[in-house]
Amino acid sequence: MPPPKDEIIKLAVEKSKKALNNAETNIKNSAFENALNRIYYAIFYIVLALAYKYDFRTSKHSALMSWFNKKFVYEDKIFDNKFFDTYEQAFEYRQRGDYDMQYTPDIETVNKLMSEAKVFVDTVIKVI
Repeated sequence: MPPPKDEIIKLAVEKSKKALNNAETNIKNSAFENALNRIYYAIFYIVLALAYKYDFRTSKHSALMSWFNKKFVYEDKIFDNKFFDTYEQAFEYRQRGDYDMQYTPDIETVNKLMSEAKVFVDTVIKVI
């Protein structure tokens, strides 16, 4: 039997916060590709918690992203479009950091995305 919905939401929120903490550690250690990965996953986990709250299930990152944009930005207007922009940028930078062997992120980009991710996570937690 799967854990209750509230427990899954709580675990996803905890994973999101842990990913942000890991990103901060990676930034301090100049491990910028790892920081981008953890920043993206902090956003992913918090949106996953939101999805569980609203009984939306998917195994696809793109489907979760699309659902968030459609439901919370365009239909319900709970979040400003800048939140989707942050989510989308985090995904793109994570992809580049993980898979593009020639990509080297700069500290300004990583710090800006980190700042936006903190706001994203804190704001979504209030909705959860």
